[in-house]
Amino acid sequence: MTTDSVIKYTFYNSLSVGAVADTKHQRRYRMATTAVIRWLLVALLVAFRIQEVRSGASNHKYKPDDEFLSTPTKSAPFITLGRLDLCSYKQFSNFSLPFKGSHSILSFMLLDWKHEKLIHETYRFYDLPFCLPAHLKEKTEALGEVLNGDRLVSAPYKLQFMRDKDSELICRRKLTKDEVSKLRKAVAKDYYFQMYYDDLPFWGFLGKVEKDKTDPNEEKYYLFKHLHFEIHYNKDRVIEINAKADPNAVVDLTDDKEVEVEFLYTVRWKETNVLYENRMEKYSSSQPHHLEIHWFSIINSCVTVLLLTGFLATILMRVLKNDFVKYAHDEEAADDQEETGWKYIHGDVFRYPKYKSLFAAALGSGTQLFSLALSIFGLALVGVFYPYNRGALFTALVVIYALTSGFAGYTAASFYHQLEGSNWVRNLLLTGCLFCGPLFLTFCILNTVAIAYTVTAALPFGTIVVIVLIWTLVTSPLLVLGGIAGKNSKAEFQAPVRTTKYPREIPPLPWYRKTIPQMAMAGFLPFSAIYIELYYIFASVWGHRIYTIYSILFIMFIILLIVTAFITVASTYFQLAAEDHEWWWRSFLCGGSTGVFIFGYCLYYYYERSDMSGFMQTSFFFGYMACICYGFFLMLGTVGFRAALFFVRHIYRSIKCE
Repeated sequence: MTTDSVIKYTFYNSLSVGAVADTKHQRRYRMATTAVIRWLLVALLVAFRIQEVRSGASNHKYKPDDEFLSTPTKSAPFITLGRLDLCSYKQFSNFSLPFKGSHSILSFMLLDWKHEKLIHETYRFYDLPFCLPAHLKEKTEALGEVLNGDRLVSAPYKLQFMRDKDSELICRRKLTKDEVSKLRKAVAKDYYFQMYYDDLPFWGFLGKVEKDKTDPNEEKYYLFKHLHFEIHYNKDRVIEINAKADPNAVVDLTDDKEVEVEFLYTVRWKETNVLYENRMEKYSSSQPHHLEIHWFSIINSCVTVLLLTGFLATILMRVLKNDFVKYAHDEEAADDQEETGWKYIHGDVFRYPKYKSLFAAALGSGTQLFSLALSIFGLALVGVFYPYNRGALFTALVVIYALTSGFAGYTAASFYHQLEGSNWVRNLLLTGCLFCGPLFLTFCILNTVAIAYTVTAALPFGTIVVIVLIWTLVTSPLLVLGGIAGKNSKAEFQAPVRTTKYPREIPPLPWYRKTIPQMAMAGFLPFSAIYIELYYIFASVWGHRIYTIYSILFIMFIILLIVTAFITVASTYFQLAAEDHEWWWRSFLCGGSTGVFIFGYCLYYYYERSDMSGFMQTSFFFGYMACICYGFFLMLGTVGFRAALFFVRHIYRSIKCE
């Protein structure tokens, strides 16, 4: 057995398939459905690959002198770069905290460790002139790994199980002036590398910068040439691995001249009592001091939310009770008495909204994203997204989004049919493009930027083809099938009161009852319930942390949904009480306004929590975060509207209206 450590590095045309009544059309419909299912199976085979790398008892046991198989199925190292502000190099010569980064590449990261400020660009490891292994092997990446920026290749180190090595030679290399200049720039920018060994990540710096002893104004640039591996094992299992560079074994890169370099490495094995099942704990955010902060966040959010929502609920229920009593008394007192408040507009409250095709499409997209979020949480809670399998999350996002497109088609077409819409084909196209359109446009722009900067975030052509095939063969057919089912559904819009022929005029409203102020007030409370946890999410997505406490995140998600629904109901009631019957779009916008607040937090995070700079980093951060916030807007807007619709139906069903 031998292994090296590895460097981490049609639209289906359904226009002819409508609501069929004769046998011929039914036969065509069944044939079309069968064809869609076949294409669906083919697309799923393309999207999913059986990943053989799993931390289990069957493939992580070794005997003395065994080398890890030199195949790209194992994990591996990558190089990143980090500028350490406020901390000396000595403090970080043997660090072992987890970075986020891409798990496979020469990665450019700027890091203020003390303040946890991090930005990154990722590049291929062998873009710099290092020693190549005798047989360079590239790992065939799964879809999620490619989306994550992974480009894994074999490394030149040979680490036999329980065999120590002293100053083992990797290669001798003569660096040219251009190579020296390239390495010096990398050292000046504090590149560091991340390696994977038996699925365990570890890190080390590429070089160091020191003040010139003769001239304090000048700096000297040194490349580390001797790497020390320290590996801990328990019986036949690898438990932990760290790497540190020998600060005395360096090569001077200050001047542009040819340099002879001998790259070496040393290996030390040490026994430990840590169990194999617990070896990944140090990489997660579930350690005791982290858990205390997370639970404090939950308790703080729950107390705040319970107090505020309890206060609003008490007021709302008392007001509603008084309204019911008042309206019942008015009905007994005099039939000709003029109605006031929300009962006054009973003939207009269920008047269909403007742009009902767009409204139905927004509800369909929001329903799809909501089902996507629930599915991701379900997989996370059962342990699918373990810390070093980050690519699984991206794979799940792509595949589940494709599979849930039928929910979007059904919801949009069904609701559009209830609103007496006729052009269901246009509604279906709008539903399919409402979220995917901006996301695809953003991806095209950012992928072009990534190609221009030669970073690994640029997706290969083959991966783009796979994504297009998934959209063409899975997403679109399921969207059409869902739309056909929704169009042919017999559901009717359930309005407890009749709608008058002509709409009433809305009385003049004060400025704070307009749409924008109402959105600001409605979005603040849900955002205040989750903003503490947002820090950890951003630190995981854009920083070095690995988020693993999905149970806490799910609790926060439930709190977010409850608060969004309640605050939307409250704002809808006060809007109706002011005799403003155009509540449909208002409830959707108020529910989704939390997404606007999250984007506002992005601005704060960018300027205060990160050191991001440059066009690429800025465009990637704001481009993809804008898409994520837009998704939250659609999802929470759908939740808010559904809650408001349930509330409005309930209160008008409880009174007698002429």
